[in-house]
Amino acid sequence: MSFLLKAGLVYTGTREIEHGWVHVRHGVILEVGSGPAPQAGEVVDEPNCVAMPGLVNAHDHMYQWATRGYVPDGTLFEWLRALYPVWARIDADTVRVAARAAMARLLLSGCTLSTDHHYVFPHGKPGIFEALVETAQELGLRFHPCRGSMSLGESQGGLPPDSVVEKEDAILAHTEAMINRYHDPKPGAMTRVVVAPCSPFSVTPELMRDSADLARKHGVRLHTHLAETVDEERFCVEKFGRRPMELMQDLGWTGADVWYAHGIHLNDAEVDQVAETKTGIAHCPSSNMRLGAGICRVEDLLRAGAKVGLGVDGSASNEDANLAMESHQALLLARVRAQSPRALDARGALRLATQGGADCLGREDCGALEPGKCGDIACFRVDDLAHAGIKDLLAAVVLAPSARAETVVVNGRVVVRGGKLLTADEEQVARDIAATSARLSTGG
Repeated sequence: MSFLLKAGLVYTGTREIEHGWVHVRHGVILEVGSGPAPQAGEVVDEPNCVAMPGLVNAHDHMYQWATRGYVPDGTLFEWLRALYPVWARIDADTVRVAARAAMARLLLSGCTLSTDHHYVFPHGKPGIFEALVETAQELGLRFHPCRGSMSLGESQGGLPPDSVVEKEDAILAHTEAMINRYHDPKPGAMTRVVVAPCSPFSVTPELMRDSADLARKHGVRLHTHLAETVDEERFCVEKFGRRPMELMQDLGWTGADVWYAHGIHLNDAEVDQVAETKTGIAHCPSSNMRLGAGICRVEDLLRAGAKVGLGVDGSASNEDANLAMESHQALLLARVRAQSPRALDARGALRLATQGGADCLGREDCGALEPGKCGDIACFRVDDLAHAGIKDLLAAVVLAPSARAETVVVNGRVVVRGGKLLTADEEQVARDIAATSARLSTGG
């Protein structure tokens, strides 16, 4: 069945079309235009909205929705050490409830494609990865789940306690099984699997190498945390004799199939290396500010030609999952760092939240409203109290980000309408996550 969306302003990613429309059939955009619109089986008219490509979340930890508000004033390492014992108690039911809340919030913020870096697999708790994939299918979110891992426990000099690390052979075997079961390499895929050891301070160099080999054997992407804090840099220099980026180069973890979360503490040469190797960076501004980690050199990375997307990061270090807000935060942080209002403009911030994220995730079929791309669309009101009268409507979406999108379409299917989620009961999702969070906090 064909689908037609009309809007007061359609932003394709490169063009701005007043009173435009987007025509979708079988989940793929057929045409984008203005004037007389083609016939379609379903029509949604949003004359008071800006329609744009669905937003892309390039880094997240959805299970953390069940542990929001912990260690509100700690550094990354302090925060992690406090939360590892709590996370050791999660199971598939916890992850399912948390992921439903995280995905619901993402969809309501206009996000249509998200990754999730899940790296906590407590012993004897099966079905966690499966719960993530099933929840995305239930809510209608295009999804790139990362099979993360931790293998370097405290007894081996790592940061996480031994109780939450896994054996490396088991990690690799389960990762391969999840790729074989869920990964869809075809254009328009709703699910793609990523190989994603957690970080240099929680896995061994051997697992990093073996994970890269496994990913490249199956043609899937690679993801990890990198250069997030000075503590991480100090750890890598003391344990491996390398800065984090140097370590990644030694381990074969650069290239067009790799993207890092954060990438804050990069020197000039490393910024150039990220760009030259076509490696991506997922910038997580709210989380970085919440943890006091630093400011990503977004304008320098973009100037060098690097791929840069946006991520909400885990909600335990953000407390929300509003990707539209991250574009706002990215714009302001870039200007503060450069001490210039020209460091990043509103359209540039939107590119980070759309095409930039799609580039990091390797999705040539997402991130823009163009014929042949996936029918993923986000519509934001610009006639409400927060936006009415703003001269530049597209800039308004970034300068005054909406609390939620008005309409969201994923793969040609309407999943948010009138600011309400159609694929789950939002109030029930809230009740479930409240109960699960309370149970987890008390050890129940």
